[in-house]
This record gives sequence, structure tokens and C-alpha cells, in this order.
Amino acid sequence: MANDGRRPDRVAEAIREEVARFLAEGVKDPRVTALVTVTGVDVTRDLRHARIFVSILGSDADKAQTQEGLKSLAGHLRSRLGKSLRLRLAPELEFVMDESIAHAARIETLLAQIKDGTLAPPDASDLD
Repeated sequence: MANDGRRPDRVAEAIREEVARFLAEGVKDPRVTALVTVTGVDVTRDLRHARIFVSILGSDADKAQTQEGLKSLAGHLRSRLGKSLRLRLAPELEFVMDESIAHAARIETLLAQIKDGTLAPPDASDLD
């Protein structure tokens, strides 16, 4: 039973790849219009629940609409994962917004503005 701790990690990586492939092939749900990137997957130790972290690029309205579409696709995707990964019990899927890519883009923009001189660097007193 030494491999039990690693199995959820392997299943999570397989789910990440399968969901990314599904999204790249073109989702038929008209609500999924924005660019969706799967940034990670966490699977519980008993493999019954999976949290899929996604980054959605677009306007706030596009993000909300796409989130709604992904939420409705969870059942279909669960069935597909169960068949393709040959899991006895496919995990319940939950899509969670991952804002890390948006934060990284914001930081890069601010650093570029500081470098260009269009934005003044913060004072030391601002960092307190």
C-alpha cells in the first residue's frame, strides 16, 4: 500500500490532461466562449471528489457565462473521465477559478510600467 499516496496525484494529472483535451477539442456548450486553461487538479485521497482549477480569460460577463457552462458540463465530463480513465467511480467534479495567471499578468504590467517610467515605484512608506 506504499503507492496509495501517489495514486491521487496520478489520477489528478490524468484528469487535468483529459479535461484540457476536452476543452481544446471544442466544447459544444454555447456558454463556454472564453479561453479556458486548466491550471491544476486536486483529487481527494478516496478519489471521490476532484477540484479542477481553471483560468478563464475574457470580460467579467464572459467569465461568468463560461463558469456557468463548465458547471453544467461537469456531469458529462465526469462520465467521460470514468470511461477514458477506466475508473470504477468517477470523481465528482468542481470547477474553481484560479486567478494566479491574471495576477501574474497584472504584476508584469506594473513592472513594465515602472521600467518604462510611466508608473512611479512605490515609496518605502507605502509598503508598511
